[in-house]
Amino acid sequence: MAAAGAGDQSEEVSHQEKINGKSEANETKSLVKPSGQFIIRDELLNRTHKFLGLLNTTLQHLQLEDETLLHIPELEVEDLPSNPEMVESLEQCLMNWQTQITIVIEEQKNKKPQAPGPLAEIALWQERASVLNALSEQLNHPVVVKIVEVMTKADAGIVLTLEGAIAELTKYRLESDDNIRFLKTLERHFMNLATGANFGVILETIPPLMESLQIVWMISYHYNTNDRMVPLMERIAWQLCERVTQAIDVHTLFKNNREVAKSKVYEAKEVLSQWKTSYFERRGEIEELSKASRWEFDRKKLFEKTDYMASVCQDLYNVLQILEEFYNIFGPELLSVTGDTKHIDEVLRTVENLVVPLEEAAFNPFNISKMSSWKMMMQDFNTAVQAIEAEAMHFIDESFKTLRSSTDAFDMLLKFKHIRTREVISNHLMKKLDDILEQYCKEVDRTREIFETMKDKPPLNKNEPPVAGAIRWAQFLFHRIKFAILPFLKVPEMLDCEKNKVVKKYVEMAEQLKDYEAAKYESWMAETEHNLPSLMKKPILAMVTSKNSTQTELVCGLRYIVNFAPEIKEIISEAYSLEALGYTVPDLAQNVALQENKFISNLINRYHSALDSLNEAHVVMLAPHIKVVRKDISLGFKRLNWNSLGIPDFINQSLQTVTKFEFVVSQIHEHEKAIDSKLQSMMMANLLKFPSPDASNDLPGIKEFCEHIERERVKTVTMLAKKYADIGVLITRIEQLSVETSTGRAKCMADYYQHWEHRILDTLTKMVQRNIQAFNMALMGDKALFQITAILSAPKIVLQPQSNEIYRLLVQCITDCVVSTKQFVRWMHGTCIKCPPQHVGAEDKLVTFNFYSDVCQLPHIKESCVAVSQNIQRLLFSIDQYLYHWKRYRVLWEKNRTIVNEKFAARKPSFVMYDYKLQSLARIKQEVMLEPQFKNEHSICLNLELLAHTVREIAEAWISSLGSLLNKPAKEDLFNLRDEFMVRKCV
Repeated sequence: MAAAGAGDQSEEVSHQEKINGKSEANETKSLVKPSGQFIIRDELLNRTHKFLGLLNTTLQHLQLEDETLLHIPELEVEDLPSNPEMVESLEQCLMNWQTQITIVIEEQKNKKPQAPGPLAEIALWQERASVLNALSEQLNHPVVVKIVEVMTKADAGIVLTLEGAIAELTKYRLESDDNIRFLKTLERHFMNLATGANFGVILETIPPLMESLQIVWMISYHYNTNDRMVPLMERIAWQLCERVTQAIDVHTLFKNNREVAKSKVYEAKEVLSQWKTSYFERRGEIEELSKASRWEFDRKKLFEKTDYMASVCQDLYNVLQILEEFYNIFGPELLSVTGDTKHIDEVLRTVENLVVPLEEAAFNPFNISKMSSWKMMMQDFNTAVQAIEAEAMHFIDESFKTLRSSTDAFDMLLKFKHIRTREVISNHLMKKLDDILEQYCKEVDRTREIFETMKDKPPLNKNEPPVAGAIRWAQFLFHRIKFAILPFLKVPEMLDCEKNKVVKKYVEMAEQLKDYEAAKYESWMAETEHNLPSLMKKPILAMVTSKNSTQTELVCGLRYIVNFAPEIKEIISEAYSLEALGYTVPDLAQNVALQENKFISNLINRYHSALDSLNEAHVVMLAPHIKVVRKDISLGFKRLNWNSLGIPDFINQSLQTVTKFEFVVSQIHEHEKAIDSKLQSMMMANLLKFPSPDASNDLPGIKEFCEHIERERVKTVTMLAKKYADIGVLITRIEQLSVETSTGRAKCMADYYQHWEHRILDTLTKMVQRNIQAFNMALMGDKALFQITAILSAPKIVLQPQSNEIYRLLVQCITDCVVSTKQFVRWMHGTCIKCPPQHVGAEDKLVTFNFYSDVCQLPHIKESCVAVSQNIQRLLFSIDQYLYHWKRYRVLWEKNRTIVNEKFAARKPSFVMYDYKLQSLARIKQEVMLEPQFKNEHSICLNLELLAHTVREIAEAWISSLGSLLNKPAKEDLFNLRDEFMVRKCV
């Protein structure tokens, strides 16, 4: 607790306040007030310290019980006078008590505090009070009192000696209790000094501490002498010095944030100064009380070290202040003016090296014995500072001879007026006004040179008109010299003669620029008022045709443009730009600009946008609508010019016509989006939808698989046929919008009908192609789709259904997919109406024209069907190759087991031969049982359960037949063996 690291905590607090934008050390005296969290912290530490004190007292009582325990004999006190031996024993006991009391008193008197701080003195008196009170309590024991009464009658001299020791014990016990009572009133203050969160807590603690010391001095019976009070105050001074030493480390002080370091050093100095100030304030109050004794202590003991440490803190504060002043001078402001980065960096490195000797000091600056070394080090520091000041002034002199910007230099001087810097350098800077004014005059001269060089061809921004650009450029030059001189005129330090010279140069340049602007504007006004009326007689529109051959392309390539002559466009551009610069422009130019903008944004662009969204079929179909729009717009290049009063009516009428045309085009596009959606749905339709396996993963057979595909195909084709019929309805609606008929056979839409019929054929082709390819990928995929069964049909192993039937069923699925296009009947030529059945040639049978004949003849459709057919054959061949593996068991069903076994039995083989034969059959049976029950070959699952069961039964039949033949000779041999045993038994 005594080394709670208050310095580090103070640094954290200061750093946190810096983050919040507050500085803890100002130019004037300021103290840091402890926040609520630090008050809670200190209160917790104080109460913890008290609790630890109680624990220590209890432990001391327990430890001192044996040391201070008086030996009390266990005797019957009533019988003692009649027993001379016992009386003699008690005399010895009293002598021991007196000796023990004297030893304890001497030990306590000789004890010293265990630490240099004030809390150690409280601990000393607490221990002394504990020991003496414990000893006094034992002397009040009833047995001890009775023994003393008995021995008073027997030998009063011994008792008088004991009572003298008890009296001395009582004296020191009362003194200890009194001292503890008064020191306890100071304990909280001592704790704040030792464990306070920051120097602000200590600063608040010193005045009340001194007041409490005054009260103790005035009313205490024992702490009212120099012998007692001076050591206590020395301990307080030591504690303050210790806190400062812990908080301020010269070796790391300058590596921290400068504001934080300054705040810490300043507060440390305030703590040390407050100690002395509070003492003299209390001393004065005590001397004013006539009855109180003087408070005159050895000032050297109390303040010599604190005063020295306060002076060291002041030196450190001055060092930090000097560093801050140098960094303020050689900062971004000076760099922006001089541009000499290299030289400024060199000076800053020299400034940083100022503190290197302090950081590398081999001694503690707060050690008073090193006072002379510290003063010598500070003298060297001040000498180095003066050298840097001289170098800085020389650098400033050289830099101001080649100023980069007078404005930046003047702003820098104004900032240095409000920023703490070195006084010598700041005063030197303030003398540079003449150099700044001279620099401003040079800038005005450079501006004049630029103006004279470029006034006939001024620099322009991108797409900027020449007159407005020239005026903007002249205004820019004027504002540049104007804003540079305005701050100069507000400075009283500027000499009148210099001020007049600068103002005169500025006025001359400003008048020249203003004359240039006025001349440019007046010339443009005169030219515009002269040329604009003749330019306004031109038609407001012009027609541009691209070089295309066909009539349709000619309609699409026809474009209207606003018939502005380049001169009019330039006048409009100048008008906009001059208005932005604050100039007035002719009303005629303003009106032309407004009409041009409105026309382009609300008519031409909308018409061109609608026309660009049409294809050739649209243009033919919408020719009447386009003709109406062009008829209204053609007034713009045939009858109207820019002076016409009918321009607003023309714009309104044309906008109405274009709006109607836009509506028709947008509705056509909406219907076409609906048709595209239906075609997309048709193209993505699944005509070969597989049955999904149920929860048991029981795959369907090939016939069930193909029947499911057929059912789903019929449903899908029915739905697609309805969508196909809806396409005709939508095209009829487009016809109604375009030509206002609903026949489905408009002549002007023949190409449009044909366009969509081609789209439908392309969609059906893609649909069939995609389904065939998907079916092919599914057949050759890794997931089984259907199963077939392998059975034994002796002497062959065959599939059920047979391979040719499987091939036919799968190929039929592909064929049906292509044949599905028969459901989509073709339209009659030049219409969107389905073609009815027709007689073809001499045949009586009616023929329905559909898309099948077109789709089935496409080469890529044929290639896809052939690829599926070949893959099916490959799958079936792979199945046959696998079944060849089962032919190794064909001996079981190709030979007649009865004949073969009887021939074997007729040879009367041995039992070993029977056993070999039976073992061979058992192995065959076991191999059959280990054969897989299912075999997946891409999409085909081959079911081998029935085949394996049949082969296993045949093997068992072979074993049973051979066993029956073995039964007869085995039984005969057993009977013969029994008879032989019986004969031998009788013998």
